[in-house]
Amino acid sequence: MYCNSSVEERVAHEAEVAEKFLDNPSGDSFADLFSTFSPQLVAFFRARGCELGLAEDLAQDVMWTVYRKAAQVRARALFRAWLFKIARNTLCRHYGKQTREVETVNFEETTDRLAALSVKPSGIPAFEFLHWMAFLDSGEREIMELRFIEQWEYHEIATARQLPIGTVQWRVFNAKKKLAPYLAPAKVVARSSDARGRGNSLLASALAGTSGRPTKCGQRES
Repeated sequence: MYCNSSVEERVAHEAEVAEKFLDNPSGDSFADLFSTFSPQLVAFFRARGCELGLAEDLAQDVMWTVYRKAAQVRARALFRAWLFKIARNTLCRHYGKQTREVETVNFEETTDRLAALSVKPSGIPAFEFLHWMAFLDSGEREIMELRFIEQWEYHEIATARQLPIGTVQWRVFNAKKKLAPYLAPAKVVARSSDARGRGNSLLASALAGTSGRPTKCGQRES
C-alpha cells in the first residue's frame, strides 16, 4: 500500500510540474521540470551503460530538446513517454554522431564548440572560450570553467563548492542555454581533421558524447 501511494504521489507530482511548464514556459517552471526529470534521465542513461559524466550531459541534451519543443506536445498525459522517447533518440544520436554534421544549434553542438574552444593542443585555455564566458554571471562562469577547462565531474564541483549536484547541473544547463545563440553560426563537424578538435579527446569524449561504441539503434527523432 505504501509503495503504491509513493508511486501515485510521484506520478501526480510529475504531471503537476509538466502541466505547470506547458501552461507557462518560464525559468521557474522549467527549473521544477528539470529537477524532477533530470535525475530520472541520468538513471536511464546509466542503466544503458553510460558513465556518470556522459549520462549527466545526455540528460541535459534531452532537457534542452524538451525546452525547445514543448509547444509540440499535444497529449499532455503522454508527456513522460514523449520525454523518454527523446532520451532514446538522444542516445542513438550520441552513438551515431561521429559520421554526421550537426545541422542545427542544440546542446550537442554547443558542448562540442565549447570543448573545442576551451583547450588548445598545448593545454592553454583558449581566449575565445574565455570571451564566451563573459556572457555568463560569475557563478555560472566559475562552474563552466571547472567543467570544461579543469575537466571536473559534476559531483566534484558540487563537493568543492558545497552545492547540491542538481544546482551544479542546472547552472551548467542555464549557461549552455545562454551561449547557444552566440555559438549558432559555427557548424561542428564531428569527424574533423582539425587538430583542435582531436587535441582534446578526453574533454570532447566526456562533453560531446563520442564514445565510439557501436549502436543498434534505428530510431530517428521526429
